[in-house]
Amino acid sequence: MERLDKVLANLGYGSRKEIKVLAKKGVIVVDGVIQKDSAAQVNPESSSIEVNGEKIFYRKNIYLMLNKPDGVISATEDNYDKTVIDLIDAKYAAFNPFPVGRLDKDTVGLLLLTNDGELNHRLIAPKWHVDKVYYAKIDASVDEEDQKAFEKGITLDDGYKCMPGNLEILSVSDNLSEVKVTIHEGKFHQVKRMFESLGKHVIYLKRETFGPIKLDTNLEEGEYRELTEEEVNQLRVAVKLV
Repeated sequence: MERLDKVLANLGYGSRKEIKVLAKKGVIVVDGVIQKDSAAQVNPESSSIEVNGEKIFYRKNIYLMLNKPDGVISATEDNYDKTVIDLIDAKYAAFNPFPVGRLDKDTVGLLLLTNDGELNHRLIAPKWHVDKVYYAKIDASVDEEDQKAFEKGITLDDGYKCMPGNLEILSVSDNLSEVKVTIHEGKFHQVKRMFESLGKHVIYLKRETFGPIKLDTNLEEGEYRELTEEEVNQLRVAVKLV
């Protein structure tokens, strides 16, 4: 059980003082009954709570799948650029979710957001070997030698040696290759830097899969949805949280 004013304050309905005023006005309804005591104890996960006729949306944790568009940064706030949090509705933003790992500003595709800190930590920790699969276009011919380099673990420009990855060649021409890359880490600009170490340049990058979760093809860039209970369970199983 939690105080009604705390629940509503956490969801962005105002300060506790402001919520006390709302309660006095009789615009807060709990389980069909007007509640004028803002300090009343409620169960936000089972009680029906309405403010000014709007039913509140509450749960301890939220899990979202976003099809991140180009030009948006994977951060919770920024003074200059639009962030992924700017793309989601206020009812979700009120839970203070944060990106699971990051996608570069010009990288598109699957980005998970949650306020479940333990799950987030495990999903991005290399020790759990959570696969991340990307579709990429490269401005050069990609060959078997490049595949072998990925399998051995590519050394980046700062001397860091990446964990072994997988490079699948989809199509090749003289100045353009289409590939799928599978890695287990999330170093800064990692996929781009891996190809740069091979003397090649990534001109388009899209994350399609994060662990057991695949990007919903029904989501246009900039759109998002909640993960299903089954999808959340799949993630938790992947990092042994069940």
